[in-house]
Amino acid sequence: MKKLILLFFVMLFLTACGQTEENRQEATYMNITAAEAKEIMDRQKDYIILDTRTQAEYEEGHIPGAIVISHDEVLEKAESVLTDKNQLILVYCRSGRRSKLAAEDLVKLGYTNIKEFGGIIDWPYEVE
Repeated sequence: MKKLILLFFVMLFLTACGQTEENRQEATYMNITAAEAKEIMDRQKDYIILDTRTQAEYEEGHIPGAIVISHDEVLEKAESVLTDKNQLILVYCRSGRRSKLAAEDLVKLGYTNIKEFGGIIDWPYEVE
């Protein structure tokens, strides 16, 4: 019986060591449409809307309830502002380029529930 248990643990160890990077599932974010983001905003309560434009762009108009962290500051500021790495975070910018970069950075930092929905130029809903 002891040999069987030992054999089991040896096989388990060898299997785990045999994993390659291709076999491991990499964390990522999800792209969604503006309509899907709006539906989430209308139906759910526990989410954050992250505007990844500059502060000046944000002040010119933003989605109601959004907070701003410029895409180039996400790696430095996100963990102090976005403290729950499992919370749903809806990410946007002006056209979609910076929000994709910010979403990638959030994933690198260990955030697990990121949905990127492009740019405010394609947002047909309320802006304040």
